[in-house]
Amino acid sequence: MKNTGFIAAVPFWISLTLVLIVMLSGYLGGWWMLLTPAYAFWGMAVIDRFVGLNLEDKNPDTPDDQLFWYRFITMIWFPIQCIMVFGGIAFVTYSDHLSGQEKWWFMACVGLITGATGIVYAHELMHQKSKFERHLGDGLMALALYGHFRSEHLLVHHRYVGTPKDAVTAHYNEGFHRFFPRVMHQCFRSAWDAEKVMLTRKKLTAFHRSNPFWKYTALQFLFLLVAYAIAGWFGVTLFIVQAFVAVLLLEATNYVEHYGLTRKHLGDGKYEHVKPHHSWNSAYKVTNYLLINLQRHSDHHYKPNRRYPLLQNHPEEDAPQLPRGYALMVAVAMFPPLWKKVMNPRVKAWRKQFYPEIDDWHAYNKACNPMPK
Repeated sequence: MKNTGFIAAVPFWISLTLVLIVMLSGYLGGWWMLLTPAYAFWGMAVIDRFVGLNLEDKNPDTPDDQLFWYRFITMIWFPIQCIMVFGGIAFVTYSDHLSGQEKWWFMACVGLITGATGIVYAHELMHQKSKFERHLGDGLMALALYGHFRSEHLLVHHRYVGTPKDAVTAHYNEGFHRFFPRVMHQCFRSAWDAEKVMLTRKKLTAFHRSNPFWKYTALQFLFLLVAYAIAGWFGVTLFIVQAFVAVLLLEATNYVEHYGLTRKHLGDGKYEHVKPHHSWNSAYKVTNYLLINLQRHSDHHYKPNRRYPLLQNHPEEDAPQLPRGYALMVAVAMFPPLWKKVMNPRVKAWRKQFYPEIDDWHAYNKACNPMPK
């Protein structure tokens, strides 16, 4: 293995700095507990502003054996995250270092790691052919009590993105605080229904042992049991706190990635093929390092099986661009009036650019029975 491969992959290991920041804030306590969200959101945004964009692409035909060090960080993350979650529960339970309020905040900061890094890595792993990598992905999602995300993402989201059948395509003018509870309910149901349909085609019942929901449930129960063994019901509650923060961050990212973007209805319930312009992109370099190129989301939907270092950048003539990186845009999404002020004009510009033939989008949406405004 050439050393240059390791050097090229190292920037994508920036996620390890999040671990150090959480540990430091837990050690210092007090107002230092704000260090983690400040670093993850505002710090990344400021660094992005100074470092700028990355418009370069790696050869998409690069073989897997030349990507070892890129893959390595995603494969070691499961044990790292287990240590952070269960070690964090033990730390806040048996240490007098933090006050009661600080203990909850510390686990919320751990949730930032499980969401900003763990779920992003799980997303990468669940797309791979290797069973080992898919198992690691399932483990990471179970640590967030969101195991069904794999079924929903692979069987529903990628197939129906930008259509009424995809719950996580945020409707135009839908604030995040309406989007989040809707998605929490609809995604679980759509994931179950998708697995049920696949089993029915094999003439099996929905409760057959091959249904991955058994695996999701078993892993989640196991991790809750470990949390209980460490600190009883207090440990279980701490575990749920970090999981909730992780899922909140996941769905906020989903919200940002597809807000207001729809695929053209072709009639008879059919839609155009997924194209690069059906996802919001951002080329800001440092956040792409942190999120292992998740911001190159158009190419991910265009070529879902591409490993993250091979995802290609799509310019604004091919795909819509966010004004800033995901880190800042997720923060903006928490304030719906500000979000709509920033993004609604961009959605309207996107409509004119890619679908100039549609003059009245309200009438078009109503006629095609798409996502409600």
